[in-house]
Amino acid sequence: MATEYITLSRADGMTKNNTPFAQFKIANEKETINLAVWDCSPKMGPQVGQLVYFMNIQDRNGKKSANANDMRVGQLAGESHPLYHLIPRPTKRSDWDACLENLLGFCSDEKLKPIITEWGGKLYDKYDKWPAASGMHHAFPGGLATHTYQMLHMLEGLYPCLPYPIKIERCILAILFHDYGKLREYNQAGETQEDMYLLGHIYISAYTLQHVLEKAGIEQEEVKCLIHCVLAHHGEKEFGSPVVPCLQEAVVINMLDNLSAKTDSLEGTGENEYCPALGTHAIKK
Repeated sequence: MATEYITLSRADGMTKNNTPFAQFKIANEKETINLAVWDCSPKMGPQVGQLVYFMNIQDRNGKKSANANDMRVGQLAGESHPLYHLIPRPTKRSDWDACLENLLGFCSDEKLKPIITEWGGKLYDKYDKWPAASGMHHAFPGGLATHTYQMLHMLEGLYPCLPYPIKIERCILAILFHDYGKLREYNQAGETQEDMYLLGHIYISAYTLQHVLEKAGIEQEEVKCLIHCVLAHHGEKEFGSPVVPCLQEAVVINMLDNLSAKTDSLEGTGENEYCPALGTHAIKK
C-alpha cells in the first residue's frame, strides 16, 4: 500500500550517466524524508505543496531513494488537508518590518540608518519569493526571507546581552545582504544557475553591498568592515569563505548564519537520517 506524503522541496539534477533525477523533501505526520527519485524528469511532478505516494522507498546506510515508477503524484493539497500545515511558509512582512524597526532603535550611525530603512523594504520583496538553497536549508519559496529574518531576529535578542560593544549597523546590513547573491545562484524554483559556478553568492553579495555603500557616500574604512562581514559569513575557508572573521561583528554574523542554517537542516532531516550540515544523523525526541 502506498504511503501519502506532502512535498516540501524539490531540486532537479542529472546523474553521471546523464539520466534525470530529483531530490525531494517529503513529510507526513509521522516522518520527514529526504530522498532521490531516479528517472524523474523536471516535467514530472510533484511540485512543492503537491501530495505524493510511494510504493517503495529504499534505504541504503541512511540514504533514501526511489524509482519514478514507484511514485504516484496526487493533487495540490488545500488548506483543509491534514498535511497542509507542514509546508514551510515565508516570514510575514509585518514580522520582518517590526524586527527591523526594533533593531533601528539600537542604531546611532545616521549615515547607515537610512540605508537599512531603504534596503530592508526592498530586499523583503525579493527574498519573499526565493529559496535560500536547493536542499541544505530553507529550500522553499520564501526561504531566503525566512533565513535572513531568523538572523535579524536572533540579533535583536542577542545585542542587548553582549558583554562587549559591537557596531550593530554593520551586523544588520551584512545580514540583509549576506545571501543577496542567491537571487542569481538559484531561480525561484530552486534550480541552480550559471552564476553559482561563475561568481558565487558571496562575491555577488559583497559586490552589491559595496556598490550600495559607495553610492551613499560611506567612508572607505566603514565600507571595508562591512564587506569583510559579508565575505567572512561562512566562517572557514574550507566552507567557501574567502576570508575568516576577524571583526566582532563578523564573528556574530557567522554564528547566527550557522545557527539558522543548521537548525533548519536538522528540522528537515528525518529520524535517524544522515544530516550533511551536521555530519551526523538526526535524532528526534
